[in-house]
Amino acid sequence: MERPDAVVDPPLVPVEDYAVLGDGKTAALVSLRGSIDWLCLPTFDSAASFARLLGTPDNGRWLLTVRDATTVTRRYLDTSFVLETTYQTPDGTAVAQDTMPLNDGRADLVRRLVCTRGSVEVEHEWVVRFGYGAVVPWVRHITDDAGDDAIQAIAGPDSLLLRGDRLPRPIDHRHADRFTLHEGESVELALTWTRSWDPVPPRLTIADRIDSTRISWGLWARGCAYEGSYREAVIRSLLVLRLLTDSETGGIVAAATTSLPEDFGGERNWDYRYCWLRDAAMTLEALLEHGYRGEATEWRDWLLRAVAGRSSDLQIMYRVDGGRHLPERELDHLAGYAGSRPVRVGNAAVGQVQNDVLGEVMCALELAREAGLRETDDSWSLQRHLVDDLLGRWRRPDRGIWEVRGDPRHFTHSKVMAWAAVDRAVRAAEKHGLDAPVDRWRAERDAIHADVLAYGWNAARNTFVQSYGAEHTDASLLQIAQVGFLPPDDPRVLSTLAAIRAELEIAPGLLLRYRTEHTDDGLAGDEHAFLACSFWLADALARTDDVEGSTKVLDILVGLANDVGLLAEQYDPVGGRMAGNVPQALSHLALVRAVHSHDLALERQAR
Repeated sequence: MERPDAVVDPPLVPVEDYAVLGDGKTAALVSLRGSIDWLCLPTFDSAASFARLLGTPDNGRWLLTVRDATTVTRRYLDTSFVLETTYQTPDGTAVAQDTMPLNDGRADLVRRLVCTRGSVEVEHEWVVRFGYGAVVPWVRHITDDAGDDAIQAIAGPDSLLLRGDRLPRPIDHRHADRFTLHEGESVELALTWTRSWDPVPPRLTIADRIDSTRISWGLWARGCAYEGSYREAVIRSLLVLRLLTDSETGGIVAAATTSLPEDFGGERNWDYRYCWLRDAAMTLEALLEHGYRGEATEWRDWLLRAVAGRSSDLQIMYRVDGGRHLPERELDHLAGYAGSRPVRVGNAAVGQVQNDVLGEVMCALELAREAGLRETDDSWSLQRHLVDDLLGRWRRPDRGIWEVRGDPRHFTHSKVMAWAAVDRAVRAAEKHGLDAPVDRWRAERDAIHADVLAYGWNAARNTFVQSYGAEHTDASLLQIAQVGFLPPDDPRVLSTLAAIRAELEIAPGLLLRYRTEHTDDGLAGDEHAFLACSFWLADALARTDDVEGSTKVLDILVGLANDVGLLAEQYDPVGGRMAGNVPQALSHLALVRAVHSHDLALERQAR
């Protein structure tokens, strides 16, 4: 048998060439050519065991591919995260299926490759590096309790076990194999994470686990009866939001990755594998609008646990399990995606004051009440304390929704969302009969409203501006109408919408979140179009009953998703490529909510 040489990778795998797999606890990124380049086990915020995404193959990856493929196509089976990839070569065809099984209390990734025509040459490489690609493990062959051969990689508390029909051979601190499959032949492989001191779990029956996982995802998707416009994009986005939700704790992470750059080759690289209250609350709203009440209960329970203690100690983000400690550090051993450094894990923004966050949380909890979720004494007590704490600090400057690392400012959006927080608290008292100091809250709500109109409005420019005294806009101002601070047809909303498009629309339908030359965010470099803000544009147009305009923007944005329906954080219209972490919850939830507003506008138009 020939010795398999090290597989030569393309210099850079485009962000849009990655698909995602997930099991409700963590997620893996799989490239178009079958390389698992990112996998953190056992949870989203664990250290990566495969970190080729941010470095080289020597930082860990699991490749199973067909050599000399002239055409590679892929899809998710039905409404699932079972990825099916078809390889066409001059001599044959092969079909791969990859997934992370659900509902079995294990941490597994399974792969099956079947030759369906002729013959194909298969390339298999398994390189495990714990600690984000830094730690070369102790690797050995073992025999499990059923007598099956396995390869086990161990370092510290972690163990990865590879089993299958045909195992690769050790070569130069990696395991590799090259072989031929003929029509009707297949190879099955399974990767299992355990704690290094635990016994080896039984081997999986791979075909059964693939099928049961496909069915499980499909059953969840059937909970959404949505049949409106952009149905496929909406269903896939809802599935992504569920994939990014921890099935045990209810925490919702912002993305599956860290340090995919907003500015290629630059320093705008962040770790999004944590639970931002803002993003999670907006995710909850998207799920609630499509009937997923169970997720609302899970997230509210997670919130109660995460923020337990003094209301003044509220953080803007937490770990998946509700932990508060996520210090930011840099991984100097990784080259970074496209040379974008530093590679960061943890997030220093955890210590920032962002006065908009409670507004998003209270909006989501009000929507949950409207959907029939009953408040408990504990959940309402928490909200009362958080609102009272906000009332003591909303007049102070903060870091805002974009987490700027420059000086704090009086961000208009932060004040608007502070208003929204108090407004929803007042509604809870007035409409749902919850006990509250409602007279005091009404007075404070009116004071915030008046403050924004006095200082956030620039009469000379005829627009709301990013911060008090500024001359420029910010795409977050599109939420003024979303949260009901002013009606969508208010002239000030319409003129602000026009100003935002004039200043921030860099290509049809694509908005920057702000101009970096006007915003001291504490970083060098520029950014690309921010997809969530671009969907907010479609949402705003729909709310103003510009259905034609909303449709044009949605058609553009939905068309930017990759071949399996995933969206990153940003999009570079010049390079025609995605940028930032992927899949990005904020992008997908903004899609779902923009389509919801668009469909309501269509209904109004039809009346």
